[in-house]
Amino acid sequence: MANNPIEGILGVSMDKIREMVDVNTIIGEPITSPEGATIIPVSKVSFGFASGGTDLPVQAAEKFAGGAGAGVTVKPVAFIVIRSDGGVQLLEIGAKGSPIDGVIEALPGVVEKIKQFLADKKAAKAEKKAAKGEEFTEITGDKE
Repeated sequence: MANNPIEGILGVSMDKIREMVDVNTIIGEPITSPEGATIIPVSKVSFGFASGGTDLPVQAAEKFAGGAGAGVTVKPVAFIVIRSDGGVQLLEIGAKGSPIDGVIEALPGVVEKIKQFLADKKAAKAEKKAAKGEEFTEITGDKE
């Protein structure tokens, strides 16, 4: 069976699949933005393959009937972003994590907002205190 027709079908089909699906399909070519960030697409690749054939006996000669089919799906799943300052971030497309994951991810931003709120409140209090001191000086004529 060294020269079986099904081997030819399989060989051609697998060569075509190799052409379509390679490492550059999964980890895409880097894209550089005008701001200096580098964006690398990451995809999920799925493929299926089927083939078959049979020898058909006929009186005049042996005949072969066969076929093959393949399907490939490429789905983008994430982007790796490398900022110009050296920071790296993975942006998942349609990521559905647990609510706890969302809270943990949002925590640094919430802490920063609380710090800013407290700093603003302290600054407003100091301004108010300073304004009251100036009013007192104007009324009494005393100088600090």
